[in-house]
Amino acid sequence: MLVAIPALMLSQQVDAASSRLQQIIDRGVLKVGTTGDWNPMTIRDPATNFYKGYDIDITTELAKDLGVTVEYVAAEWKNLVNGVVTDKYDMTGSASLNMHRARVAGYSQPYFYLAFVPVIQKKNMTRFNKWNDFNNVSVTVASSLGTVQESMVKEFFPKAKHNMIDSEVRDYQELLANRATVIVTSNVEAATITRKFSQLKIADVKGMRRPTPIAMLLPRDDQVWINYINHWVELKKTQGFFERIAKKWGLVHLER
Repeated sequence: MLVAIPALMLSQQVDAASSRLQQIIDRGVLKVGTTGDWNPMTIRDPATNFYKGYDIDITTELAKDLGVTVEYVAAEWKNLVNGVVTDKYDMTGSASLNMHRARVAGYSQPYFYLAFVPVIQKKNMTRFNKWNDFNNVSVTVASSLGTVQESMVKEFFPKAKHNMIDSEVRDYQELLANRATVIVTSNVEAATITRKFSQLKIADVKGMRRPTPIAMLLPRDDQVWINYINHWVELKKTQGFFERIAKKWGLVHLER
């Protein structure tokens, strides 16, 4: 006796067989597009072509859980999405959620948030306990002209003195020279400069400002692959994996 297979079930079986997930398992390699120029997220050593960073730890763990090896494919920011669309790689490392990108590529669920934090001299750690402590006439805030931070600090700290500097000089240099009390920068850059300059610290204030979700770029129409990555992200969130890796690289991690 012949048994009819519902069209939907047959379609799902075909999708699973042709999914990027199955292709990765069959080939034994996960191809990840990464720029290698976003410290401490992804850092490439040009002498050895070796990659390290937050993204690298995450995608290495993903490959391990898939039972495959990982191959990093050099990418540029301007062509990052195109590499997914043209099958140059299976996914990317961290990329900010952007609706222009989402027109042509899929995203995993977020696992990190790019956001802004205050950075100060370590000696002032006990002086500032909340964001509003910086909104004071005794505080000098440095920011580079023409940057997002320039308008941001004016909005956040209207009562403070504003030290607007030429774009050729970095705002943290004013902080190092004691010509500023605080700067506001992304949690990613804050991790980089506080690792480089031990006298600087991220102020111990509650919360970050202007959070933007960070996720992996994936082929838009491969729902099987997207579902797998989303389940993996959810499991690793529950286990505290992303928080541990963020701490390793000095990143302020914001749970949502």
